[in-house]
Amino acid sequence: MQRPNCDDFRSLFVNDTPLMDMRAPVEFQQGAFPTSTSQPLMTDDERAAVGTCYKNKGQAAAIELGNSLVNGEIKAERVAQWKAFCEANPNGYLYCFRGGLRSQVTQQWLKEAGIDYPFITGGYKALRRYLVDTIDDVATKPMSIVAGNTGSGKTIMVNVLANGLDLEGAAHHRGSSFGRYVTPQRTQIAFENDLAIQMLKKLDRGIEHFVFEDEGKNIGCATVPLSINRAMQEADIAVIDDPVDVRLARLLDDYVIKMQRDYVAHYGEEQGWILFAEYLEKGMFNIRKRLGFERYEVLLKAQQHAVKMMQASGSLVEHDAWLAPLLEQYYDPMYTYQLDKKADRIVFRGDYHQVQEWLAAR
Repeated sequence: MQRPNCDDFRSLFVNDTPLMDMRAPVEFQQGAFPTSTSQPLMTDDERAAVGTCYKNKGQAAAIELGNSLVNGEIKAERVAQWKAFCEANPNGYLYCFRGGLRSQVTQQWLKEAGIDYPFITGGYKALRRYLVDTIDDVATKPMSIVAGNTGSGKTIMVNVLANGLDLEGAAHHRGSSFGRYVTPQRTQIAFENDLAIQMLKKLDRGIEHFVFEDEGKNIGCATVPLSINRAMQEADIAVIDDPVDVRLARLLDDYVIKMQRDYVAHYGEEQGWILFAEYLEKGMFNIRKRLGFERYEVLLKAQQHAVKMMQASGSLVEHDAWLAPLLEQYYDPMYTYQLDKKADRIVFRGDYHQVQEWLAAR
């Protein structure tokens, strides 16, 4: 039985429905959805040519040009790829920008190939609008902020709590000078889409009170949505007060152990070690002015020595020589200063487990 075209956007996102994106590659790169696969009807150049034709000569001429550009073996190859996607994802849907001509053409060509496959009414534009509205809706609901000095486990906590929302996870960046990952950060649109889908899944489970990690306006090159950022400035704050040794262990695991492992896994042993060392050096370089030149030089040398010892013998103890002073002399004073300005909103303090229990009960 043929499935109808879909306008139940909430169900699509909550159920991680496979989506076939018919837009041009450049459109997909600017922002898509986590379950989308790029299967363009036209290449970037083809789309540009058809768009120019549409403006100058109208729709009929543009359709004729499109059919001439995507024809013969080119058309057969693309239809074969779409067909493979449809067969692998029988519960999926296709979409273009507005659910218009490109969706209809793709659907017709698939039908000619023996497959009835539905598209999303309103296309990408309607899906995107729905997610933006979701973010603004959540910004009106009750929320709490989990704060604490660097290494307190704030990101871990928002992922453990049933009502936690991970801004850094959605942005694919940890928010500090050492915050980038091996793979590139998401675009602003992809960040917002991922965050909104997190929200939809929580809302679908009946959650109405959300917990966010204390963040500034930006996470790497991503900007926290304005409505969320404003709401966070008014929310109650719970502060994690964990000892330095516990926080150092988290930083060592997050910025050193895991990143070295990921670089080697992604690039191979030799190149992975080189890029891992460059990642750490770049993180230190980014804050050199705030550290002061003399302290920057001392910590950089300690960092470089620690990497050499780690590569030679697997030793991790040398990393304390740069991580500990970085934490106690740079990050802690900076974060304490920022938190002092929010003192009137702090409603609870405790160690990691006490804060987790308090937030969970709330």
